[in-house]
Parts: sequence; structure tokens; C-alpha cells
Amino acid sequence: MTQTIHRSDNELHTNVTDELLYNPSIDAARLSVSTNSGVVTLSGEVDSLPERHAAKRSALRVWGVKAVTDDMVVVRDPGMSGAKDTDIAEAAKQMLNWAVDVPSDSVKADVRNHTLTLSGTVKWQYQREAAARAVMYLKGVTAVTNSISLTTTAPASEAKAAIEAAILRNAQLDSGKIIVNVNGGEVTLNGSVQSWAERRQAGYVAWAASGVTSVKNHLAITS
Repeated sequence: MTQTIHRSDNELHTNVTDELLYNPSIDAARLSVSTNSGVVTLSGEVDSLPERHAAKRSALRVWGVKAVTDDMVVVRDPGMSGAKDTDIAEAAKQMLNWAVDVPSDSVKADVRNHTLTLSGTVKWQYQREAAARAVMYLKGVTAVTNSISLTTTAPASEAKAAIEAAILRNAQLDSGKIIVNVNGGEVTLNGSVQSWAERRQAGYVAWAASGVTSVKNHLAITS
């Protein structure tokens, strides 16, 4: 059994490394990859927050990866344009104002030591994600903390049935292996999927239901 896991980890290490090398937006030479029973750890330096996210997404795309531990560090050029906290805050404000999928005046951006914190209240999870995406690519930002909360609304009584129906018609998901439980605005997903992409897709489906304010994704990856 130990030899099987070891051999699988070696193969996973090779595949993740190759996937990082294949992505032109990542300087793979500065990153290190380690694997342990399907869990991949990425360490090393990246030049920007988007590069960090691109590396993590690349690893998660590889078949057999069950989780990714992010130990990467964003390093920046002190002389980089937009490196001052005040400049980043002003740019973030403008980007949020221009984002069509972020409600006007709903999100505030604060910057401290190049870490950008988003706060405020929106109605939908996709709006929280849109706000983070709008500011992620600003020069000088080394991390984004998304503290935006969702408006508390009366959960739809048919949320469970709606989520189950959406999973059933989704070509990426096997509805027979996913169990949906709803308690108020909280959705819990149990069962199994074959890849991280499927696990993430199931989460997206759950978040899209009306009245959902929290999703606990406990789906196990069986590949």
C-alpha cells in the first residue's frame, strides 16, 4: 500500500510540475511542488496575486489532486507603480465603481501593507467574487481579504429541490453521488465527485439558489 501511494504521488508531482510549466503566466522555475496522498503543496515566490492564483488553479486542474496547500509568497518590486497603500486604495475604489457586477456603493476597500480588505454587504455570492476579482489585478496588491457579507434574506422553501434539480441537469455532475441538505440559508453538500473541478462546480450550483448565505462543501474527491 505504501509503495502504491508513493508511486501515485510521484506521478502527481510530475503532472503538476508539467502543468505549471505549461502555463505561460507562471514562472514555474521559482516554485516547488510536493505531494502527499493527493494533497499538493506549492511553495516559492510569485510576482503577483494573479500569478499565485493561476498556479493554484493549474494544480487543481490536474487529475488526482484532492487539495492544494498554498505556501507561496507574493514578492513585489518596491519601485513598482501603485505600490503605495493610498494609490492602491484609490485604484480599488475606481475598479469597484466600474465593475458592472458589483452593486454601486456596496463595497468598501481598505489597504494596509499592500493587503486589500473588502467589506460591505451584497445579495449574492457571485457579487462577492466579482468584487475580489475586480481588485485582484491591481499593481502592488499582495493579498485580498474578502470580508463582504451577504444580505440575510428569507431562505426559499424550495431551495433544496431547486439545487438538486440544477445538479441533475448539469453535465459536469453526477447527481446520484451528491447529497444536498438545507437548513435555513445554509447548504451542506455531502457525497463524492471525481475531480476538484466537479467539487467547485457543485459549490457554484448551490450558491446560485435564492436565499443561500452559506455553503459547506464536504464533497470528497475519489479520483
